[in-house]
Amino acid sequence: MSVTAEAGSATFQSLNPATGEVVAEHPVHDEKAVAETVARAREAALWWGGLSWKERKLAILNIKGALTRNLDRMAEVIHQETGKPVQDAQLETVMAITHLDWAARNAQKVLGPHRVFPGMMAINLQAVLEYQPLGVVGVIGPWNYPIFTPMGSIAYALAAGNAVVFKPSEYTPGVGTLLEELVREVIPDHPVFQVVTGLGPTGGALAASPDVDKIAFTGSTRTAKKVMAACAQNLTPMVAECGGKDALIVDSDADLDAAANAAIWGAMSNAGQTCIGVERIYVVDSAYDAFLGKLTGKAKDLKPGFEANSTYGPITMPGQLEIIERHIKDALERGGQAVVGGADSVKGPYVEPVVLTDVPDDSSAVCEETFGPTITVHKVRDMEEALQKANKTAYGLAGTIFSGSKTRAMDAARRLRSGMTSINTFAGFVTVGALPFGGVGDSGFGRIHGADGLREFARPKAIARQRFAPPLDLLTFDRTEQTMQRVLGLVKFLHGRKY
Repeated sequence: MSVTAEAGSATFQSLNPATGEVVAEHPVHDEKAVAETVARAREAALWWGGLSWKERKLAILNIKGALTRNLDRMAEVIHQETGKPVQDAQLETVMAITHLDWAARNAQKVLGPHRVFPGMMAINLQAVLEYQPLGVVGVIGPWNYPIFTPMGSIAYALAAGNAVVFKPSEYTPGVGTLLEELVREVIPDHPVFQVVTGLGPTGGALAASPDVDKIAFTGSTRTAKKVMAACAQNLTPMVAECGGKDALIVDSDADLDAAANAAIWGAMSNAGQTCIGVERIYVVDSAYDAFLGKLTGKAKDLKPGFEANSTYGPITMPGQLEIIERHIKDALERGGQAVVGGADSVKGPYVEPVVLTDVPDDSSAVCEETFGPTITVHKVRDMEEALQKANKTAYGLAGTIFSGSKTRAMDAARRLRSGMTSINTFAGFVTVGALPFGGVGDSGFGRIHGADGLREFARPKAIARQRFAPPLDLLTFDRTEQTMQRVLGLVKFLHGRKY
């Protein structure tokens, strides 16, 4: 395993999955330590939530500046803990920086007090809607994108006025501790952002804490259900960003070079360990042969490794190698063809690119999340069949459409059962701070990023102030029959006509 810890031990080691070398040693925070951390966060939340919008904005922008100045340092930690190429780690950090910026600059506009029209029946009232901080938000992060993914919760929770307790993955704890160090440089006197490290029980203690107001979790659907059970003890709400089995659809008139380029990056980058990665491709029959030729040509050029010139890195979780190998073997045993790679491509800790065709729709390689550099390619009659097959999954995270027709592309994007869809590019929604991120079905619920992400970490507060006495006062025991008849007449006039 990439993590070593004995039961009851006070520390654990994070390992470089490419070399097996120890990256660092970290404490295992038990239930008592988590409770103490949350208690400190509760006090910090009172101070942080009491600041003005401008004060919080400036603080978060300074956190962004600290992370930017330490971008290469953060990327190196990610590189060592995940094995991914340094450039990929840098890109991930850049995206985290852009979301810090968006959350800081848009929090007041989205969450600040604003008037809403009260309606004719309550015209004497001034109606105000605002969003208030929840208090303490617990963030349980993943290892595959250890700074970018949790930042979608951390940045938005902080911008909404909450204190944050972050439990990074046991595979990437150093990313969390470095981020904590950078935040403390900006805000030294109040622990508005703290990190607890450890294995599963540490995250469980955070989720079960009665003093945490919301949990933001990223991980597998199976683990999400366990976190939900822990949250249920205290009716703690949560955001669940889980896995996917995302599809890419290629229309007959698509730009095949662009589609193949996006498909290979979406499927193989980060060794396929991407929740929104491309795992299934559906190609309209007239474009199938040409597209497959371009795709396989690109796949054969990829080279996994830890060296600087490697295309992608190792499989971070050793146990995932068994799943990847099982999916490949199942596909081949059931009549599938490996046009690139095969079962012998699994050479832990690396997996060479695998492209499979003629794979049955009910095989594990099509139905289950593989989370490796493998992809299945399917020929379909038309876009309609592509959508039917793409939507035949319990997951619903993201998807991609390549088409030369804007009308067909938009129609397909809307009908694809997913929380997010990109057209003629891969994962375009990730780079747009204003767009929400999240899925449906087994891919989870709730949203991070954008205005929806800010509101996810705040509670709506409704305020109605009477400006003058109502002409027809209904909320009193002094209400007369004449008043009621006038009200009924007004309601029938306003709402009783046919449309």
